[in-house]
Amino acid sequence: MSLDSAAHPAAPSPDRPARIEPGQPVAIVDIGSNSVRLVAYAGLGRAPTQLYNEKVMCGLGRNVLSTGRLPEDGVRRALQALARFRELCRTMRVGQVHVLATAAARDAENGPAFIEAAQAACGEPIGLLSGRREAELSALGVVSSFYAPDGVVGDLGGGSLELVDVRGTAIGQGVTMPLGGLALQDLSGGSLKKARKIAADTLRKAAPQLETLRGRTFYAVGGTWRALARLHQAARHYPLHVMHGYTIEPADELGFLDVVERSDPTTLAAVESVSEARRPLLAYGAVVLEEIIRSGRPREIAVSAAGVREGLLFEQIDPAARAEDPLLCAAAELNRLRARCPGHGTDLQGWTDAFFASLDTPETADERRLRHAACLLADIGWRTHPDYRGEQSLNLIAHGNFVGLDHPGRAYLAVAVFFRHEGVAPEKASPTLRQLAGPRLFEQARLLGALLRVAFPVSVAMEGVLPRTPLTVSDGAVVLHLPEELRALASDRLSNRLRGLGRLIGREGRISVG
Repeated sequence: MSLDSAAHPAAPSPDRPARIEPGQPVAIVDIGSNSVRLVAYAGLGRAPTQLYNEKVMCGLGRNVLSTGRLPEDGVRRALQALARFRELCRTMRVGQVHVLATAAARDAENGPAFIEAAQAACGEPIGLLSGRREAELSALGVVSSFYAPDGVVGDLGGGSLELVDVRGTAIGQGVTMPLGGLALQDLSGGSLKKARKIAADTLRKAAPQLETLRGRTFYAVGGTWRALARLHQAARHYPLHVMHGYTIEPADELGFLDVVERSDPTTLAAVESVSEARRPLLAYGAVVLEEIIRSGRPREIAVSAAGVREGLLFEQIDPAARAEDPLLCAAAELNRLRARCPGHGTDLQGWTDAFFASLDTPETADERRLRHAACLLADIGWRTHPDYRGEQSLNLIAHGNFVGLDHPGRAYLAVAVFFRHEGVAPEKASPTLRQLAGPRLFEQARLLGALLRVAFPVSVAMEGVLPRTPLTVSDGAVVLHLPEELRALASDRLSNRLRGLGRLIGREGRISVG
């Protein structure tokens, strides 16, 4: 079993589609200072699924601050990209297309002329975002994709940096500064020494936002910072190549950023994963992040794959949908697509709720939501060959496109469902996932895996059985209660699994009939 082995998704059931259609597809075209990107989603929802994602590095913001104009070659590439994106949206039968433009088009004197040409190329009106509006949407993107976020969101583009405070769903007033990679390269004349001074001087104006950052999380949004995080993972031989929710200790990050600033980008590990157009900007992104860490003193840096685009989608769904948990929504969708009987996942949630309520050691709210997500994902590997169900499920979950989930939680989900198929001996689990989960979550994953191993021989993954066969801790034992009419379900196999569950918590395991 290998964490990095390829997952081979099972074919959809003949009576179930390959994806759930929440409505017509919706697309967002983001005309940024460095890239122009199209992202198409299957529809609006709390955990939207991407249908297609393409970016073109245009460099619209290159030298805008010194020349006052968008470069002609960048404009040409952007218009070509927009015309292509228009055709792609037509092919995907996209119902809504939202086109946004940010700092470069906002600041350049030929920006209005470019916007007019861009509207003709893409066939849609273009919303030119103010810096404050850009900050608000970035913060909404973080609210939509992190569980109870608390910190400061920093969105670094090619032309500008936006900073905004976020506490749960409450968003502060954002500020915007000309500290994007292309802008800083332009202002400093290509000198990193000057860039450091410019960044330090400019960030002093954001003192109110940075003062609130101390001891909290800094949410890093933007392609340059994601590229730095990817290189950080490679340098640390980090086992899980998922950007969203990747967290870094500030002290460790400062040392790494210093290496980036002093190095030739081509010598950095995994730099081939960063586009050539972005590589010269890595050092400037490192300079800005270093100044934010030194001034704000955050507890951690968390990388966000969500930003303005996801914030715009989040803003469009109704308040009831915004209040839903994105992790549970995504797990429920995968359950509907892949499980034998989707209702069984809901039965598992209630069945394990009763068991944990009978234990002496309470769960935290986050542990409970992780357990509920694991219950929904418990049967997604059933179509795989029996010898590979554990590995298949582990790969689908560990590498899945989930939000509202940090990396320890992702490891817990993957290991819990792996244990459900392979048994709960700790040595069977991936050492890397065990380390990522941490001691408490790893043991919680073993316990849930043992519970699932009891549930499936009772219910055969069908709904309606578990509510009639509660499992609780009582009188010093783990007791599975079978009604008289289900007496025949008792077996040596079931008894052995109950005893295995009991050993994990130091209790006897037995079946009670009638």
